[in-house]
Amino acid sequence: MKNLLKTGNRVKSLLITIMTITAAQSNAQVKPAQSGYAPVKDTKVYYEVYGEGKPLVLIHGAFMTIAGNWGQLIPELSKTRKVIAIEMQGHGHTPYSERKLDQPTLASDVEAVMNYLKVDSADVVGYSMGGTIAYQFALQSPKRLKKLVIISSTYKSTGWMPEVNNAFKGMKPEFLTNTPMKTAYDAVAPDKTKWTKFLEQMIAYANVPFDMGDANIAKITAPVLIIAGDNDGLDKIELIKTYQLLGGVKFADMGAMPKSHLAIVPGQTHVGLMMQTETILGYLNGFLK
Repeated sequence: MKNLLKTGNRVKSLLITIMTITAAQSNAQVKPAQSGYAPVKDTKVYYEVYGEGKPLVLIHGAFMTIAGNWGQLIPELSKTRKVIAIEMQGHGHTPYSERKLDQPTLASDVEAVMNYLKVDSADVVGYSMGGTIAYQFALQSPKRLKKLVIISSTYKSTGWMPEVNNAFKGMKPEFLTNTPMKTAYDAVAPDKTKWTKFLEQMIAYANVPFDMGDANIAKITAPVLIIAGDNDGLDKIELIKTYQLLGGVKFADMGAMPKSHLAIVPGQTHVGLMMQTETILGYLNGFLK
């Protein structure tokens, strides 16, 4: 029981840290040229569009919002790209839904938003939970994908260190009462009464093991950029295996450079990595251009 409480407190601290970073990221947010809701099966998904150019889809991490995850990056990315940012089921402006929360459903939501905005194909960037959804999108909708960027994420549960997989065990919604996260939720959620149900759904989602399959990842034909923090909770042995599946880990001085790239940022945690705006922007611009 003591271990569960200790784990719950650690997750609470992590989520409060996320919301603190969310506030900092949001300060740089520019106004979208277009925003609204795209109809998807049984619900609707909120989106924002910035800038003009080749489409770039952004998928946020768990418990985050467009502004909270991408606020520092959107002003720069939208100078040369048409940035389409999405808020997933129950997050931000997108309403809570009783439908099952899983990777295939959320990846289908991304495609539905693209359909609604008449975007045939795009580069896709996903952070954390958003990275998992981005991997699933690559498998479900390969013809809609140009390039894929995965930030601090994995396509299988065992891609995380055991501490990460155990983090949400024993977590309860009441742990987050009277926190900055609840304040942020109340500020934009279309129905504030769904707070507890949203947390229960997300905790359940986080505790379900998943594996999209090594063989399936190896079939991804789009170039992939993986960005990770050296201490972000990803199992780095598994990360290298993932990069191998994508065609990496070559002696490129004596052969062709792989189309997929791997960047491990030193001295960075899972949450802190997203605060390295200049570093991430440099990797994104270099890879996407």
